[in-house]
Amino acid sequence: MTATDVISLTEKMEGKDLLAELEPVAAREVDRHMKVAVDWMPHDYVPWDEGRNFAFLGGEDWDPGQSELSETAKAAMITNLLTEDNLPSYHRVIAENFSLDDAWGFWVGRWTAEEARHSIVMRDYLVVTRGVDPVELENTRLVHMTHGYDPIDHAREVHKLEPAFHQHTALEMLLSVTYVSFQELATRVSHRNTGKACGDPIADRLLQRVAADEHLHMTFYRNIVSAALDVVPDLAMAAIYSIVSNFAMPGATMPNFRRNAVLIARDGIYDLPQHRTEVLEPVLKKWRIFTRDDFGPTGQYYRDELAKFLAELDVKVDKFEASRERALERLQAKADRDRARARS
Repeated sequence: MTATDVISLTEKMEGKDLLAELEPVAAREVDRHMKVAVDWMPHDYVPWDEGRNFAFLGGEDWDPGQSELSETAKAAMITNLLTEDNLPSYHRVIAENFSLDDAWGFWVGRWTAEEARHSIVMRDYLVVTRGVDPVELENTRLVHMTHGYDPIDHAREVHKLEPAFHQHTALEMLLSVTYVSFQELATRVSHRNTGKACGDPIADRLLQRVAADEHLHMTFYRNIVSAALDVVPDLAMAAIYSIVSNFAMPGATMPNFRRNAVLIARDGIYDLPQHRTEVLEPVLKKWRIFTRDDFGPTGQYYRDELAKFLAELDVKVDKFEASRERALERLQAKADRDRARARS
């Protein structure tokens, strides 16, 4: 199986044709979303009475001692917030690969507006409670948003898609919608666990609300891919394999991501085992990837490749869990030694 086989599939259906085919599904999913979505106000979730001026207005600038968050909670909150901040990049990718007409256009706008609330409420919480350095947060935001993020760049490289194919193929559309199917769920898991790690009931409630939005967004995209599997199963399977085997969170390009990711994984906010069991597994099961009987040779090839990738991932999960256990044991031993020295 070569990249040519995948590209040849796109010649049978342009992106606009697939969008037209799936528009009734999109309309149904928009209706479902609007019935269950909760209109909430970001300002309701922020403890404004904890706020005070910074030095520019005669107050006091941020000091590390003002934060009540652990290092892991700080890393997770910053990573999650900067991920939400980069919404313009995600909007561009979705808008380029979706139509802005009919249900597709309404969804692009509604999804963007709902996602914007997440960065608003998280930043307000962190600034008001002085959870993190606001200057560093702003400088990092500028760097991250200037760089931008396109989640399907790597998939384009894998399939050797020429620039002429960009924004015109059904494969491009499927790559984008498949990515957000997994990414929205991954973000939900991360937000939910970050709320618990903060040790603050207000932060926990705030991030529960954000996580609930992410789940609804995931459901929309997941159901679109389900419908696409019925219309173009081979092409959808190629997109699914591409995204799963090359998946990276949208924060992967932000400053200090590797350092923050280590803390986040070590303390169970978002790690490889969770990615496997709480993100990949339930979505692939919902799509019936390993029980479908409608794949042709191309789809079957990519399903087999996906099975191999998941088997290799299981080995990595086992190694990760063993490595984390050793790291936690070392941290506990150090803490015990420090306590012993403090008593002596």
